[in-house]
Amino acid sequence: MRLTRPASATGLISLVPMIDVLLILLVFFMVTSTYLDLDMIAAKSPQQDDAAAADQSVSDASDAAQTGQTLMIRLGADGQLGLRGRPQTPEELRHALEAALAVDPLARVLILPSGAATTQALVTVLDIAAAANVQRLQVLRLEGRP
Repeated sequence: MRLTRPASATGLISLVPMIDVLLILLVFFMVTSTYLDLDMIAAKSPQQDDAAAADQSVSDASDAAQTGQTLMIRLGADGQLGLRGRPQTPEELRHALEAALAVDPLARVLILPSGAATTQALVTVLDIAAAANVQRLQVLRLEGRP
């Protein structure tokens, strides 16, 4: 008499659920990831380069409007504001920003706060920039708190 074992109940392992999970994870990571900001890369057409070379005698304000003016505001540890190497009061800073934006409405404003500057001083500078209607604003912290 020959004894036979019953056939095993294990079937084939399907890979479809694992592929579904991997696709869901792929979509999740694609949606939640951050991408390179292409505004960081200056892109100029050859026509802009030729026009800039032909107009070397144009004033600084016109040059800034063509190339995209960048204003850097320094915020010291004591709350002192600086623009173009000169100390500024909040009112002077607002007028300087308004004048620069009158020449180039898309001027970029960079705020460079000291590591020891207070948050209130930074908020004050942000309020000044908002009052001057700055559209392109970045805060860059270059140093850490000692």
